[in-house]
Amino acid sequence: MEFSLTKKQQENVDKARAFTKEWVSPNAVKYDRSGEFPRDICQEAFNLNFMNPHIPKEYGGEETCVLDHCLIMEEICTGCSGIGTALGSNGLSQYPVIFAGNDFQKKKFLEPMTQELMFSAYCVTEPEAGSDVSRIKTTAQKVGNDYVINGVKWWITCGSVASWYFVLARVEDRATGFIVPADTEGIIRGMKEHNLGQHASNTIRVTFEDVKVPQEYRLGEEGDGFKIAMKTFDHTRPGIASGSNGITKAALNIALTYAKARRTFDKKLISYQGISFKLAEMMTKLDAARYMTYLSADLFDQKQDNARQAAQAKWYAAEVAMWATVDCCQILGGYGYTNEMPAEKLMRDAKIYQIYEGASEIQKMIIVGKLMRTREVH
Repeated sequence: MEFSLTKKQQENVDKARAFTKEWVSPNAVKYDRSGEFPRDICQEAFNLNFMNPHIPKEYGGEETCVLDHCLIMEEICTGCSGIGTALGSNGLSQYPVIFAGNDFQKKKFLEPMTQELMFSAYCVTEPEAGSDVSRIKTTAQKVGNDYVINGVKWWITCGSVASWYFVLARVEDRATGFIVPADTEGIIRGMKEHNLGQHASNTIRVTFEDVKVPQEYRLGEEGDGFKIAMKTFDHTRPGIASGSNGITKAALNIALTYAKARRTFDKKLISYQGISFKLAEMMTKLDAARYMTYLSADLFDQKQDNARQAAQAKWYAAEVAMWATVDCCQILGGYGYTNEMPAEKLMRDAKIYQIYEGASEIQKMIIVGKLMRTREVH
């Protein structure tokens, strides 16, 4: 086991930390309050090769390992997880193409994303199908050499700015994946959702009305869609856990700085056991969440089954982030409740990590499912 970073990894962390201090942290409040999409920051991230890290080299990408991506995303999300989601969510829609796409599809949809700033979106969630992907109602009917898609997808990250979508639809009763250009006739993009947190992240409803998609844009065979969608989560959940870890680190830094400076009853706040123990727990839980995240990422990079470890990391890191932000607000007292201080934003941003890419309860179901097939834990 090697717990230290390589020289290259440390350089990437330093580079991401500098980017966050210059671009992300100073603009976090601005984009949180305006709800504007941070295209200028995404452009700078693209220039620094922080976007699209997993596209294979033969299609113009860097093919960065998942662990390296997690290290970078933790730093960026320490500054603002909403901005981190805006510039990092391409991977969720790209990986189905990386995993199941053919050479034509990769050249057409992945290669251009390495040449200029572009976005794509993962269209799976529906009004009645969130964590239970099997309940999707969007249909794709075969008509000649085309498919005609009808349905509604909800809470689609980067939906307004995407150039193409990965869409999961039913062909008869078989979940099937498609790549759908966003300018295809019949696609209706809704208004930006007003969510609790991560206001810099663009989330909309996307409606498909008789959207014609050529057969060559189908990913894999009919019925492969569920397998593709689930395999994608094994790839992306370590990155989501890293976003949670970034929030936890930010909450710890804010609480620690305040507790060291604030005086009550002629003593620094950190000298009180009730406060100092909260900080000790934050640090310990952050370390635990980090190592779970790094393990799940490294297993994927080693081409091993990481489904349980990815679920554990995603669930635990999200729970720690939510808990840490609540305690951060408590330590700050009245300052933790005002939007003039960053603590309340962290708490709003943290909540989504317990919900998207599979709610915490779904992660526990995955873990138990793996345990049911295990004779003995070693």
